[in-house]
Amino acid sequence: MGAISGKEYKRRLGKLKSNVWVDGKKLEGNICAHPYFRGVIQSQSELYDLQVDPEFDGAMTFRSPTTGSDVGLSYLIPQTKEDLEKRRKMIQCWARHTGGLMGRSPDYMNTVLASFAASVDQLEGEPNAFPERLLRFYEFARENDLSFTHTFVNPQNNRSTLAFLEEDDKNARIVKKTKEGLVIRGAKLLATQGGITDEILVFSAPGVKEKEHAYGFSIPTDTKGVHFVARQSFVQDDSSFNSPLSSRFEEMDSVVIFKDVVVPWDRVFFFENIRAATNLYIKGKFVPFALHQITSRQVIKSELFLEVAQKIIDELNIEEYQHVQSKLVEIVKGLETMKALLAYSEQKAEADEHGIMVPSRQPLLVSINQFQDLYPRFAEIVQLLGASGLMTIPTEAAFGSSLGDDLKHYLQSCNRNGKEKVALFRLAWDLTMSSFGSRQTLYERFFFGDPIRLSQMIYQTYEESSISLVEKLLNEKS
Repeated sequence: MGAISGKEYKRRLGKLKSNVWVDGKKLEGNICAHPYFRGVIQSQSELYDLQVDPEFDGAMTFRSPTTGSDVGLSYLIPQTKEDLEKRRKMIQCWARHTGGLMGRSPDYMNTVLASFAASVDQLEGEPNAFPERLLRFYEFARENDLSFTHTFVNPQNNRSTLAFLEEDDKNARIVKKTKEGLVIRGAKLLATQGGITDEILVFSAPGVKEKEHAYGFSIPTDTKGVHFVARQSFVQDDSSFNSPLSSRFEEMDSVVIFKDVVVPWDRVFFFENIRAATNLYIKGKFVPFALHQITSRQVIKSELFLEVAQKIIDELNIEEYQHVQSKLVEIVKGLETMKALLAYSEQKAEADEHGIMVPSRQPLLVSINQFQDLYPRFAEIVQLLGASGLMTIPTEAAFGSSLGDDLKHYLQSCNRNGKEKVALFRLAWDLTMSSFGSRQTLYERFFFGDPIRLSQMIYQTYEESSISLVEKLLNEKS
């Protein structure tokens, strides 16, 4: 089949019978039409259309090594630095279409699956591990351009260091092994886009303590016993004026409940193997590949903030003020630093013993850890620049009322009439202050883990050292 279009993506979702719960009720009918999901499904479908758009011929796909079909470039396992560059350009093409606001656009999970396929050496020779199944499934997903959600985080409960002493009946775990497959019971967080993808990829986070929690598998989202419980939607309404971002890019997050779900053996990549679960994450390609995709997207998201901030400055004609210039420069410095770290990771990329080109981890770890601090500040800068303008945002209906002409006059800016100015400020509000915008800030604060743990990881894995230089200077004789 190869790379799919948006029409095919929607057709597949329409056929799924996923068990999605919204506001205490099971969703019935075609999920593509539901107000919680139709905006993001349409946006995701537009991303798939870019894959088959002749304008982007060769930029979004590559030739399959097994079938010769054009398949999604996000599935590419890079062999050269040129491959890394092609992947980054594809990721950023999709990110520009969404302003980087869809953290779970298809390229993210496709990258994760490709990273696992590139790391099968971590499963070879391990008990209860099946590298050939993982490779076979990767090829199946690549050739059919499957879409994925995923889950690997345990529900928040007792997070103390002694929590392992308690009996655990909440976290999704293996409760039985049958001739049909593993039986999984319990819950997992936090499946973004849960219920609107072909598959759900389930794997254990590193550091798992009990063997029944150590597994990796993928199953169709409508597998019997899988329940997606959606949170309240952050879509205000369908109006592109009132909710310019949330109406299009609200991805939805869900709790996943496994009620004695049978995972067929051919979909099990490993089970009851704590070392395999940890090594696939720590020693495999997951971290560098995923961070390369994430940083590529976050660069585009930073560009969005820079443009929004600049447009507010232009509309209010406040660029002469030093504090305004300083605020904009903060965004510029963050953006340029991330771009440099991303380029440096590609420059320092090295091929491993299997010929896989791996971007350097350290620059990417620094970039994503830095972005966890930068993003809330970017949002704050937009709020400070917009000030009362972010509260003076009548709805589209107000401009269609008998007072519409008055609003256009009294709310005008230097370059736009009142309605046009409010449209810009509603976008800035939806980016930084609405429930959708607040979720975006929380999302980036914890993307790829707690920022303190990430900083510890940087400290513990940092390989460069000035010790030799210091010793050289100390031992030099005059």
